[in-house]
Amino acid sequence: MSKLIDKPIPYGRQTIDDSDIEAVRLALSQDFLTQGPAVGAFESEIENATNAKHAAAVSSATAALHLTYKGLGLDEGDILWTSPITFVSTANAARLCGANVDLVDVDISTGNMCPQKLEDKLNRSAKNNSLPNVVVPVHLGGASCDMQAIRHACSRYEVDVVEDASHALGAVYQGKPVGYCEFSDAAVFSFHPVKMITTGEGGCVATNGDELAEAIYKLRSHGITKTDTEFLSEADGGWYYEQHQLGFNYRITDIQASLGLSQIKRLSNFVEARNQIANWYHQFLPSEAIPIRPSTEARSSYHLFMVQLPTADIRRRVYDYLHDHGIKVQVHYIPVHYHPYYESLGLTRGDFPDAEEFYSRVLSLPIFPELEEFEVKLVCDTVAEALKS
Repeated sequence: MSKLIDKPIPYGRQTIDDSDIEAVRLALSQDFLTQGPAVGAFESEIENATNAKHAAAVSSATAALHLTYKGLGLDEGDILWTSPITFVSTANAARLCGANVDLVDVDISTGNMCPQKLEDKLNRSAKNNSLPNVVVPVHLGGASCDMQAIRHACSRYEVDVVEDASHALGAVYQGKPVGYCEFSDAAVFSFHPVKMITTGEGGCVATNGDELAEAIYKLRSHGITKTDTEFLSEADGGWYYEQHQLGFNYRITDIQASLGLSQIKRLSNFVEARNQIANWYHQFLPSEAIPIRPSTEARSSYHLFMVQLPTADIRRRVYDYLHDHGIKVQVHYIPVHYHPYYESLGLTRGDFPDAEEFYSRVLSLPIFPELEEFEVKLVCDTVAEALKS
């Protein structure tokens, strides 16, 4: 029997220290609680972390996806493809644009979009005149998709590519930070509490596209401009502004940005800690629990540590046993096409067999920077017990 734990171990949680608390306290004493200098400073740090030309911080990763899709011109009746193994917001943001959603099956060994299946589907769709406008690969768990192959497949048909990198701030692909956007039009990050860094809620778009960045900056604040050279009418005075398009209130606050500024200073430490925890799991896990590993071209941020178990029934048994013993494992994700909303739109179970097989056996084990080696071993011992139960 594994050692009893004093309190439950979650699959993930925020890492907050005194410097973060002090940063928020100072933000509350400043003149601006929103639309102030902290937002721009935070965006500059994201640009430094990703080597992207532009970063636009917003209220959530869902908002970031929505703004990116809108900025690329995704509209009523257009088509967006993404992975079945993602949180529903990747697809929902396309529906908010009025676009239709379809899916591309995954590589069963990683859970990431399969470039060959993407290329095959693009070739078929070209013959049927039903090509997508945008393709959105998802860096599941923090390990990059094969972006070079995905971009190559999409470039043939002039299809835009957006990386859903919500899990992957601090990750690396081909020696460059995820968010560099060498093989995409934009990358979207999440600052939810269990992600790599947190602003409470929040998200961001990284891009090298000047026009896309400018569109996102305007759309996040109601579609309004205060730049006099862009006015279509003569200004009434210094207070004047114009709304040129229908936008949104997707702004992030200076309070959130100040927390993000404090957190991002420790991003590399967080990534190193998560990779060390992953190494412990590789050392201690029983052989029946097979870790999901990044490709040789990628270094994962390890937002999630996922394993594949032998069968769906065994996954359920291990999940229940661990929860009963205070280890709050999770499953990422219920496939998009399993949800009644997307079934009602014509997506069908059985159409993406590798995603469905991946989902049926996957389990996310606890991982966050404070997790200690003895706790990882406890989790692994409890997994072994569950497998034998």
